[in-house]
Amino acid sequence: MSTEIRNSSGTLPATSDQVDVRGPRFAAWVTTGVLVVVLLAAAFSSGAAAALIALQAVVFAVGAALGPRRHPYGRIYAAFVAPRLAPTSETEPTAPLRFAQLLGFVFAAVSLLGFALGSTVVGAVFAGFALFAAFLNAAFGICLGCQIYPLVARLRRSPSPASN
Repeated sequence: MSTEIRNSSGTLPATSDQVDVRGPRFAAWVTTGVLVVVLLAAAFSSGAAAALIALQAVVFAVGAALGPRRHPYGRIYAAFVAPRLAPTSETEPTAPLRFAQLLGFVFAAVSLLGFALGSTVVGAVFAGFALFAAFLNAAFGICLGCQIYPLVARLRRSPSPASN
């Protein structure tokens, strides 16, 4: 087994801070499916929708805390999908992906809170926000959280204003 990963800029040593871009896209497709089911369930039972979004919130939390390799859908990808694919030709850093999972968790948590407090509209709207972001990543490879991440990272690094 090789310890190198090929990406668009050449061969890089395999590191834990880079992942195959196809894994997060797979996870986004699964997430899209789960969130569609959440919205369908919300039309009939806010309790069922709350249970489903709670499970998805846990998945988002695991992805945010542990990264894409330990993400439940990432594990499914690694075990069942990746072995059937050609070696990866493109990788991406994990930090923006973890941030995107954190944003997904926030949307799912607000959705869960809405369903739990009896506001199906709030629950459905925030599940819809998460669905939009997941579908955008799955279908077009545009990760909204990853696009926002550099701004947040820059804000975290900026020195605080000097007090006089």
